[in-house]
Amino acid sequence: MNTSQMRQQLCSWWEINKRDLPWRFGRTTPWGVLVSEVMSQQTQMSRVVPYWKAWMDIWPDARALAEASPAAVITAWGKLGYPRRALRLQACARVVSEQYHDELPRTYEELTSLPGVGDYTASAVMSFAYGERIAVIDTNIRRVLSRVFLGVESQGGSSSVEERSLASMVLPDELRESVLWNQSLMELGALLCTARRPLCDICPLAQWCTFKAAGKPGLGNRPTRPRQHFKGTDRQVRGIILDALRGRPAHARVSRIEIDQLWSVPGQLDACLASLDDDGLIVIHRDSSISLPD
Repeated sequence: MNTSQMRQQLCSWWEINKRDLPWRFGRTTPWGVLVSEVMSQQTQMSRVVPYWKAWMDIWPDARALAEASPAAVITAWGKLGYPRRALRLQACARVVSEQYHDELPRTYEELTSLPGVGDYTASAVMSFAYGERIAVIDTNIRRVLSRVFLGVESQGGSSSVEERSLASMVLPDELRESVLWNQSLMELGALLCTARRPLCDICPLAQWCTFKAAGKPGLGNRPTRPRQHFKGTDRQVRGIILDALRGRPAHARVSRIEIDQLWSVPGQLDACLASLDDDGLIVIHRDSSISLPD
């Protein structure tokens, strides 16, 4: 397989089709890149953009976020989902501010030692913010590489040894080319090589894709990540509780009477209140009222 020709074809596609996201093309700091990556986890990019812009206007660096109140941070996170990410991001900001003098560290080992920063986020920062040669392996990239080179669907979950080995093997040696390769693969997976309805007819890698050549075995039967229903789940109830708090002045409380009106299943409501309290996202007071943390 001619990987050099593949890279050229893919990068040409990228130059025409890349999305103009505000944290791309050197328009933000490494910290801004990290914030975008944390916000983008399990969240559609179109939803992230307005939140990222507003967030960075308020807290442009780690020190500013570290000094914010948790209530303000949770409120600003809005409807991005998985609000624990907001508090982990603030915990990360405190470490960066205190231990690294407000400068995001540059090594993989230091990045992965930060609260809430795993392999993918550290690799993305190394590649997209610092221009280092490192394989970035997210859901989209895994799906593209698995289809093109292995001819099978990526199974989701943690990346396998085979997938990691493949990502490193096909990564270009030159620094700038490796960054473009990571960005292009990610964009291709997001826009064309999607989980359920890949647009193979206009894909720049179609002529080399062993998955397409094999007739796309298992397409639709084994999605790279399971479809998640939302209505009636604890996630929905937790979101309703937090929304009731976000719409009030700082330090305002929601009474138990008001809480009981938020959801019609008492046992589920109480379980969600307890889980939000355990996650540090709310405070339950002695009179059973709740508020955002100070």
